Amino acid sequence: MARSPLETVRHASFGASGMAGSDLNAISSHPNVKLICVAEVDLSRSAEVRKKYPETKIYQDWREMLDKEHKNLDCVNVSTPDHMHAPIGMSAMQLGLHVYGQKPLTHDIYETRRLTEFARSNRLVTQMGIQIHSSVEYRSAVDLVQWGAIGKVRAVHTWSSKKWSDPNARPDRQDPVPASLNWDMWLGVCAERPFIAGYYHPGQWRKRLDFGTGTFGDMGCHIYDPVFKALNLTAPLSVRSEGTSPNQYSWGENAVVHYVFPGTKYTAGKTVSVTWYDGDMRPPAEVTAQLGATKLPDQGSIFLGSQGVMVLPHIGKPILLPEAQFRDFPRPKLEPINHWHSFVEAVRGNGKTSAHFGYAGPLTETVLLGGVASRFPKTTLEWNARKLKFTNETAANQFIRREYRRGWEVKGLS
Repeated sequence: MARSPLETVRHASFGASGMAGSDLNAISSHPNVKLICVAEVDLSRSAEVRKKYPETKIYQDWREMLDKEHKNLDCVNVSTPDHMHAPIGMSAMQLGLHVYGQKPLTHDIYETRRLTEFARSNRLVTQMGIQIHSSVEYRSAVDLVQWGAIGKVRAVHTWSSKKWSDPNARPDRQDPVPASLNWDMWLGVCAERPFIAGYYHPGQWRKRLDFGTGTFGDMGCHIYDPVFKALNLTAPLSVRSEGTSPNQYSWGENAVVHYVFPGTKYTAGKTVSVTWYDGDMRPPAEVTAQLGATKLPDQGSIFLGSQGVMVLPHIGKPILLPEAQFRDFPRPKLEPINHWHSFVEAVRGNGKTSAHFGYAGPLTETVLLGGVASRFPKTTLEWNARKLKFTNETAANQFIRREYRRGWEVKGLS
């Protein structure tokens, strides 16, 4: 006998503003959701939640919130800086809570694998915050490739114009910590260091090695998603960076990262290459020339097929080229899907999520490999996904997993 759908989904958010505010508002817009509590390390960023959800409890310590409230909850969204995705997500899942986790799923590859395995073995509802995954545009692109519109795919080129990088050394100063901010709680699993105003919190942490994952980590999970899905990709065989390596503190700029994946029934050969560019870097002229008069989007992908080309702007309709050849080609007729609400419905017992950790985990691992490769420029790193290790460059393996700060260990991750 099928169980009745959960009438009210009791939800909590880790984070109160920015992406967290977007997530908690989108999830709470579902008529069957009640926002119970929010954890926010900087109380100055909780004003909007207090105004919009006056009955919601606000905690500054996320561990205290979980300890006191987990029995009153069904699910959470983890929408913090990258370095805390895994510790919070794992802690919530160990209490039986379903998790909507922002991208990238975690900061490190090892963390991603552990969250993926735990969610699967405990049959938890999960969804990664790659909301364009559910859009008509990205789903249409997946359908067109899998219909064979452009034939077998020979290669894919992907890019973003964003610049979450910084070639400069860390400022040699220490600033007063704002009264509203628990700096130790913000650092979380990372080593102690002085607070520097404007350098980490609230918006520049994506540039920093310990806290963010650079431009690729920010945008790669979005832009690689339809590539991964359309081609039915698995773990890459190798990854090679031709771009700028990071310095001691921050990610490098203008990345170029080459992947080689095992071929699938949607690709032209035994392997298929997928290349990432960011900042000022773009696909080479011999690739962009195939677009003709079509303008290269600011962010997106080019799929090179045996019978045509597909340009997929980030959050844009797929464009099939040459235009004359595809003028009358049928297009998918798809209905919109609310990415956040599909998570809620799955928690209620209605349907399944499409960006669950079983899908989003391998996608995130692939993207994070690019960050590791950037530390070893012009070196082809051979990857064994099953063993979670590089087989030809042992020095790279130290960046798969890091130690958590003493006192911040998390069972299953530390």
